[in-house]
Amino acid sequence: MSTTITYYAAGGVLVNLQHTKVLLLVRPAQDEVRLPKGHIEPGETSQDTALREVMEETGYNDLEIITDLGEQLVIFTWKNRIVRRNEHYYLMHVCSSQQTERLPEDEQQFFPTWASWAEAQEYITFEAEREWLQRAYRALELDKQ
Repeated sequence: MSTTITYYAAGGVLVNLQHTKVLLLVRPAQDEVRLPKGHIEPGETSQDTALREVMEETGYNDLEIITDLGEQLVIFTWKNRIVRRNEHYYLMHVCSSQQTERLPEDEQQFFPTWASWAEAQEYITFEAEREWLQRAYRALELDKQ
């Protein structure tokens, strides 16, 4: 019988000021391209976590949330366990190119890169994260109307 693990995570779809590029995290060791996100720590809101994780994983520290993209439940198997991850994402933009040094373990795991919306849809590894990209793009398109 498999063990089930449930946890909560939050992250962001980070765009540049012109909203023409999206920041992706390339994880060469796992052959993955992801969006920044992480575990919600005790006492944190999903918004706090999203801002913290995007800052830690990308190095960009001058961020602003544009809108809440909502939540979704992602279920997958990992190491013979069923994982139920409740994800909450926000659309964010960088207010400046100001960056801070990333943690050494983050530097070793992945590197951030900017991509066009079309490239991001093509390169992102997981369908659940492709959905976040689509929600973010729709949110930006509605803003233009």
